[in-house]
Amino acid sequence: MEKKKIVIALGGNALGNTLPEQMIAVKTTAKAIVDLVEDGNEVVVVHGNGPQVGVINNAMTEYAQQDGSNPAPLSVCVAMSQAYIGYDIQNALREEFLNRELAVPPIATMVTQVRVDADDPAFRTPSKPIGRFMNKDLALKEAGERGWIVKEDAGRGYRRVVASPKPKEIIELPAIRAMADSGQLVICCGGGGIPVVAEGKHLAGVPAVIDKDFAAALLAETMEADMLVILTAVEKVAIRYGKPEQKWLSDISVAEAEQYAADGEFAPGSMLPKVQAAVNFARSGENRTAIITLLEKAREALRGETGTRIKK
Repeated sequence: MEKKKIVIALGGNALGNTLPEQMIAVKTTAKAIVDLVEDGNEVVVVHGNGPQVGVINNAMTEYAQQDGSNPAPLSVCVAMSQAYIGYDIQNALREEFLNRELAVPPIATMVTQVRVDADDPAFRTPSKPIGRFMNKDLALKEAGERGWIVKEDAGRGYRRVVASPKPKEIIELPAIRAMADSGQLVICCGGGGIPVVAEGKHLAGVPAVIDKDFAAALLAETMEADMLVILTAVEKVAIRYGKPEQKWLSDISVAEAEQYAADGEFAPGSMLPKVQAAVNFARSGENRTAIITLLEKAREALRGETGTRIKK
């Protein structure tokens, strides 16, 4: 099989929801990644951080309440999550290479900043819930004291909500590219990256969460990758999902994917951003393919045996 430059985007099922779950989940994740490396591909790994950054944010908020200080900014919490998730993935990858009696390549986690636009419309309508649940009185108190925006979350209580702006620039891209080109297995853009805005020469962290699939698509595009592989909890994308006439999709064009999205076939906050990110990458250059598939089926998907493939 021809060697490919591949950016992998790992979904939440690759990491679990708690520290013990993560330790177990990354072992399966490592198998899928090493499969692709063993086949001779150059692989760069991007991962989510949904539950993990929430745990860190909650812990920092609780600590701040005890000593009367301000909680660590969300951008700092994202940086923390990148490091500790990367630590687990690095160890799992090393162990998997050794289990297969393969040479262990240099493996490194890059703490990655991703620039967003300060005037992104997402900042005007923040909708991404993070952190702990609160009753209404506490939520309003926190909002007043900390400048948070809070909203009720599905009848379960109130939570802080933040913006989810689109990624515009991966600040550490030259370092990531140099490391990957030298044969290192790089883990980067964790949680979509640390969201920053440019203030003159300074990069300032902002309270936001960047979608990791859009960040992975931008990374794949700017690294001139051959493939973007979005690994999730389903083997293929479907239209009319969950209905008797459900249909799994194997090979579709960018135009077809966009039409399905426009028709409301993909759930917002679930499959829709994955398809949109796949489309962004597939249309960004010639001979670029995006694949959406099950974590455990990554190798088979690259061989064309399963998964949903999106091309121009």
